[in-house]
Amino acid sequence: MPLSEHDKKIIAEMEESLIRHDPHFAKSLRDTNVYSHGMRRVKWGVLGFVVGLALLVVFFTTLLPVALVGVALMFASAVVIERSARRLGRAGWRDLTRPGGEEGPGWRGRLSGRRPQ
Repeated sequence: MPLSEHDKKIIAEMEESLIRHDPHFAKSLRDTNVYSHGMRRVKWGVLGFVVGLALLVVFFTTLLPVALVGVALMFASAVVIERSARRLGRAGWRDLTRPGGEEGPGWRGRLSGRRPQ
């Protein structure tokens, strides 16, 4: 059942009040969605994997224990990436990577900071 005009007006007033009283919280609500946490974990996993690969490549011939730490970091990061991607699910991944248009900015818009109108 769609909202009535009166309900829409009340919601708009509540939103304006929130923005006035706590702009930081309102911005954080605007910038996050259901998939933000999972995507953040994927990004940290990719960063960890790259750092582990760098440790492996740099220290493989000189300090084997440090290189093995790099391998362990790569494995742990791969597990984090895989689990987070599974939690995002197919629908969540499509939502995050969809191209621009009327549905939203897609991943390019998220990287550039543009918000849907």
